[in-house]
Amino acid sequence: MTGHEASRPLLDKIDAREAALTCEAEQTRARIDELTARLHELDEAIDHLQITRKTLVLLASEDDTEPAAPPPALPGHPAYQQILTVFADVDRPLRARDLCQALDLPIVSKNTENIRSKLKRLVSRGILVETEPGLFT
Repeated sequence: MTGHEASRPLLDKIDAREAALTCEAEQTRARIDELTARLHELDEAIDHLQITRKTLVLLASEDDTEPAAPPPALPGHPAYQQILTVFADVDRPLRARDLCQALDLPIVSKNTENIRSKLKRLVSRGILVETEPGLFT
C-alpha cells in the first residue's frame, strides 16, 4: 500500500468535513440575510411609529386655528434613524465622535466626518439643532 493510498481515508474525512462546514456556512449566511431583512422591516415600523407619535403630539399641542406645519422629512438612509435613536436614548447633546462610539464605529476621521455631515443635514432640515459648533441636540 502506497502512502497516497494509506492517506485516502483521512483525505475523504477532510473532504466530508469541509463539505459539511461549507453547507453550514451557506445556511448561516442565508439566515443572516433573513435577519437583516427583518431588522430593516422592524426599523421601518419603528420609524413610522415615531413619526406618528411626533405628529399626534404636535397636533394635540397646536391651536386648531393654526395650519399644521408638515414634519421635517427624514433622509431615507437608515443611518439617520440610527443617529436619531441614539439621541433619543441618551437625551443629551452629542458630538460626531460620541455618535461614532454609540454606533460602534471606529473613531477615525472618515467616520466622524461622515457622521458630522449627516448631523449637519439633520440640522438643515430642522430635525436637530447645533447648540454650539460641533455639539448637536
